[in-house]
Formats: sequence, C-alpha cells, structure tokens
Amino acid sequence: MSLQKVTFQNKEGQTLVGRLELPANSRPHNFAIFAHCFTCNKNLIAVKNIGKALTSNGFGVLRFDFTGLGESEGDFADTNFSGNVEDLVAAASYLEKHYEAPTLLIGHSLGGAAVIFAAEQIKSVSALATIGAPSDPTHVQHLLRSGLEEIEAKGKATVNLSGRDFTIKKQFLDDLKTKSLPETVKRLRKPLLIMHSPQDDTVGIKNAEQIYVAAHHPKSFVSLDGADHLLMNKADSQYAGKVIAGWAQRYLNVPETTPLKSKHHVVASLDGEDVFTTPMKVGNHYMTADEPIEVGGNDFGPSPYELVSAGLSACTAMTVQMYVRRKGWPLENIEVHTSYSKSHAADCEACESPDSKIDTFNRDIKLTGDLTEEQIKRILEIADKCPVHRTLHSDTQILTQLIP
Repeated sequence: MSLQKVTFQNKEGQTLVGRLELPANSRPHNFAIFAHCFTCNKNLIAVKNIGKALTSNGFGVLRFDFTGLGESEGDFADTNFSGNVEDLVAAASYLEKHYEAPTLLIGHSLGGAAVIFAAEQIKSVSALATIGAPSDPTHVQHLLRSGLEEIEAKGKATVNLSGRDFTIKKQFLDDLKTKSLPETVKRLRKPLLIMHSPQDDTVGIKNAEQIYVAAHHPKSFVSLDGADHLLMNKADSQYAGKVIAGWAQRYLNVPETTPLKSKHHVVASLDGEDVFTTPMKVGNHYMTADEPIEVGGNDFGPSPYELVSAGLSACTAMTVQMYVRRKGWPLENIEVHTSYSKSHAADCEACESPDSKIDTFNRDIKLTGDLTEEQIKRILEIADKCPVHRTLHSDTQILTQLIP
C-alpha cells in the first residue's frame, strides 16, 4: 500500500487534511472517498481497516478530516451537516483534478447520510455504501440531548461526546432540520449498499430499514450482526471492507487486468506505520501478507514463509495433475500439505557445527482415486520434479537494485 498525506481547500478556503491510500502497484482501478462518523476523524481504526480492505482489492481510498476535526482547519462549532456535504464535494474535486474522479462513496454513521446527499452533486459517483447510517440527519440530536435546552435557549452549548467537549451551535440543529434523507435517497437512483448492526445502540437498525424502503433498486442490505456502532472489533471492520469491495465492483468499471509488462510480477508495498501488514499485487491479483499476532503482526494474510510453502504446494498439485491427465490415470484429487521450519541437519557436509540448522519444508501428499501402487510411486517421483521444488533445491541468485 502507498499512503500519502494530501491537503485540499473546502468551500470557505480552509485546508482539509486527508490520507490517500493506493494499492501496491499505485494504479487503482477506481477511487473511493470515505466519510467518517460525527466528531470522529480519518484515523479511526475501523476507517483504516475498511480502507485497507479496499486497497487490497485495487481501489484508491481518500479518507479525510471534516472541517474543524482532526488535522483539518476550521472551528467545529461553526460547521454543520451541509458543510460536511460540501467537504465531500471538495474532496471529489481534488481527486478529479489530481488523480481520477471518485466512483464510490462510503459513509459511516452521520457520514453515511452525508454521502447520500453528496452523491447528488458528485456526478462521477456510480455506487455508494453506508455503515450504521441514520435515516434522518436530525437523529444526531439524541447525542446532544444533554445540551439541547441550553442550545435552544442560549444559541450554543458545550456537549461531551465520547469523552471530548464540543461546542454545538443552534445553526447546526437548524441545518439538520432542512435535510430530508428519504426524499434524497428516492431521487438518487444509484446502487446503494446499506450495512447495519442489529445490536447498534447508537443508531438503531430501524434506520437501515427506512433507508432501504426509500431507495430504488439496485439496493442491498448486509447485516453486521454482533458489531457495535463504531465497529471497534477488528473483524467487523475487515468484513465490512471486504463486502464493500466485492459489492461495488459489480457496479463500477473495473478494467480487465493485463499481464504486467514489467519483468517484476510481484509488488509488495509497506508503510512505516503498518508494521508487518503488507499489501501486494501478485501477477494480476491483489493480496496481503502479514505475520501472526504473537510476533507483532495483525494476521491479515499469510506470512512470507507461508507464501513460499503455498507456492510449493500449488506447484506440486499442478504438476502431478498435469502428468496424470496426460497418462489418463484416475486421480480424482490431490492435497498437498506443506509447512516450513528450520531443522537440525542430519547429514550436511556444509554445516559448520553439529548444531547447525537447515531450511526444511515438510510436504505431505494425499491422493484420492483408484490408483495402483506403481502409479502412486510414480506420482511421488513427479512431485519432486515440480518447478518450485527444483528451484528450492537449486543454486539461486537474487539481484537487487534501487528504483529511482
């Protein structure tokens, strides 16, 4: 993954700060914008996880702080829901000018309502997804109930939200009342994915039903059963990201991938803040490598040695099946189980001491089919001749050069 800090101006000329994430090859097939929840920011862990899932599937993702939040300029007390929508339009204009116009909008909570309104103004958008979104922007008032009377009486009040104090002015509430989300959804006529947890205590599941009923087809609903409103469980946000990535590609123009012209068919990209989680483009496919949790990774994907073992298993299975097909033998299935370890060398002339260890791949093969003993013996011989097996046994060289 390639992560870049970006800045752009909102309608009032204030600087908004975001992060643009690109897939490992830095050539996304589509760009998406993520709108965070009320008083949240672009660095919420759920936002990051959903972004990673999308970049792993070839998307470029822009997540940014709304005016007055996070790193962005402006006073939150002077903002309102309409301003959030305008910020999304500004973000889309930035992408269109410097990269490509966004085709996908994703919004969490009140950000979900914002992307629905913004989609009317951003003509390039072909699909949008909401997560835990309210069916009416005024729903946010229940979060402000401790200060509603003071806001109405004095024009503003300080309200504590998630442990932080925010000044809310009456103009914020007045602006919410001017927005009818059901009417906007009905006019939208763009593919919509609605994701919501039945256990959401902040924005009840009834909101998802109301949005779904108001929307025209194509529309989809996916239950985030067991998740909380902020998707604090890593598995919930990862799942949401994968579903959005798969769903959206049905409605977006995703060009067929062509073989890489470069001599390098595998690209791995790792940012400093991601520890071990490494997005990759492997041939024409996107995937992620990682390390297990017990050694400090996130376990979002196989480890490097698991990938090497996977190559040996796959090559063995392919080579054997190709051989038996040519022979016409009745092999119904082959399973190849491979694991890697460093083992003590039983007989190694190159070993410097009796305690020396060598790289060891343990490969177990299961064959299903009405095979003779002679055929099985020959299949095991062929397994040792698969190209990856031979590469691991041969002298190899790795030539490294710096790309300018």
